[in-house]
Amino acid sequence: MSEDKACQSCSTNSCSSQGKRADESMEEFQERQQLAHRLGQIRHKIIVMSGKGGVGKSTVAVNLAVSLSLAGKKVGLLDVDIHGPSIPTLLNLEKQTAEIGHNVIQPISVSDNLKVMSIGFLLPSDSQAVIWRGPLKMSVIKQFLKDVEWGELDYLIIDSPPGTGDEPLSVCQLIEDADGAIIVTTPQKVSLADVKKSVNFCHILNLPILGVVENMSGFVCPECGKQVDVFKSGGGEKLANAFSVPFLGRIPIDPDIVHSCDDGKPYVYHYSHTETSKAFGRVIAPILEMDRKNKELPVIKNKEDGKMRIAMPVAQGQLCLHFGHSEEFAFFDVENGQIKGKQMLTPPPHAPGVIPKWVHEQGATIVIAGGMGARAVSLFEQQGVHVIVGAPGHTPEEIVAAYLNGTLETGANVCDH
Repeated sequence: MSEDKACQSCSTNSCSSQGKRADESMEEFQERQQLAHRLGQIRHKIIVMSGKGGVGKSTVAVNLAVSLSLAGKKVGLLDVDIHGPSIPTLLNLEKQTAEIGHNVIQPISVSDNLKVMSIGFLLPSDSQAVIWRGPLKMSVIKQFLKDVEWGELDYLIIDSPPGTGDEPLSVCQLIEDADGAIIVTTPQKVSLADVKKSVNFCHILNLPILGVVENMSGFVCPECGKQVDVFKSGGGEKLANAFSVPFLGRIPIDPDIVHSCDDGKPYVYHYSHTETSKAFGRVIAPILEMDRKNKELPVIKNKEDGKMRIAMPVAQGQLCLHFGHSEEFAFFDVENGQIKGKQMLTPPPHAPGVIPKWVHEQGATIVIAGGMGARAVSLFEQQGVHVIVGAPGHTPEEIVAAYLNGTLETGANVCDH
């Protein structure tokens, strides 16, 4: 390969990174190639932004990334808030230092499915002030995107600082194929006014808006269950409707979010059964659908002879839309695309990790459900059981028949139990 045609990100002749542009130096060309190579290994790039500070944007970004990783996705979380990086604190990584080699930066691994990078991992102390102008910030963001060894990722979640300044602008200019932005707001009027600027920013840069999240939307009393709208409620949804962009959902106020942030413990993992955690689950459902669109539902076989076993949570004779409320499980034995037998079994008492293991022990390799939390999906996948969510509330026989015929239509994950 010639010196000016050495892109390793793909082999497509029409790729813009294949050839050197007339107006760029060899160094600029090589940087662009390296950037294309790194980004080419990432399927979806999502920017989390807000019009103003104090709306919980970084908290949403962290819990979004953790939720996706718990759903079995390979996720990178990039903190491009140069002046006030908070991701290390939110994940209890303040004392971590990124390893830097020859043109390579190793991200910090939180789990097998989640890697993180922040300017905070490169500073001598968490009290170190970063006093940079725009060009320097652009340079370090470019370095994060082209030099961090993310590997292959399903999602890269980018937490940008509040507003529409250098950092989100640099990200949009460097990532030409970004899937879009998630805009975080709180319900009150002062926040919504600033969010309109973020919406207009996306429109000007032709960046799709994946949706609006209304954070701190009401407080549900843990004692009586009554909701109090501390900062009002519904403003984010009205804003989304006004601009004809998706509304991803409301995240209620929960004091445990404050504790989890201070302790560096991801909220959706440590408080998975709360209403607020379930709200996060509903927010990520459309994001997970990005990975499922245009994919045929897989027919997974146990053996080469075409046999497999399908499990389904059932309540009152129909698919249980709430996975955690299932009374029984229906197990269908399938051979060469035909149902050969059915068995109804009562599951053990519902507890984290118990039912996935039990379903695996019954020989099933697929579970079809209406709704299931990200953590439960991850536990099933760890047992080698593939999960299909969003199935309609029909009889188990109808659903299995539709699945085997390739006509099963799935919707959003209706529940996060």
